[in-house]
Amino acid sequence: MSPPDHIQPDTVHQELATLGQQLDRLLDTVRRLTEENRSLRQSQEQLSGERAGLLARNEQARSRVEAMIQRLKSLESNG
Repeated sequence: MSPPDHIQPDTVHQELATLGQQLDRLLDTVRRLTEENRSLRQSQEQLSGERAGLLARNEQARSRVEAMIQRLKSLESNG
């Protein structure tokens, strides 16, 4: 069975080559986005850990300041 007269084999090959190039570009984009997503998730995990550490340090500092205030009040009322 031969293609209809209005479709040339060269045209079909050219269209297939174009589709192949588009598919290659899409695959490259998927690979790039997958790697970017992995990197962003890793960064988010790291930043979440750093944030948790900073919150803990902030809470420790707040507790120490409150303890100092209580000692100062105690000294003030005793002195």
